Amino acid sequence: YVGSTSNLKRRFYEHNSGKSPSTQNRQPLKLIFYEAYQSKRDGERREMYLKTAKGKTTIKSMLKDYFKNSYGKIYQRNR
Repeated sequence: YVGSTSNLKRRFYEHNSGKSPSTQNRQPLKLIFYEAYQSKRDGERREMYLKTAKGKTTIKSMLKDYFKNSYGKIYQRNR
């Protein structure tokens, strides 16, 4: 899930308690990465980028080691 918020704890709770339609069928969630920005505008720009095809490739690259270490192999989604 990629999103932006001014209150990470509250937003994570909302997602894990089923209050967000985008994640209500995927609990429990685990926060494995976040970025913080000085301005709301910068955070929203980054969110929009990460939701593009190139941004998704960036996320996979950044989290490659996490999934490799957590699961013994790189997680690949079936298409």
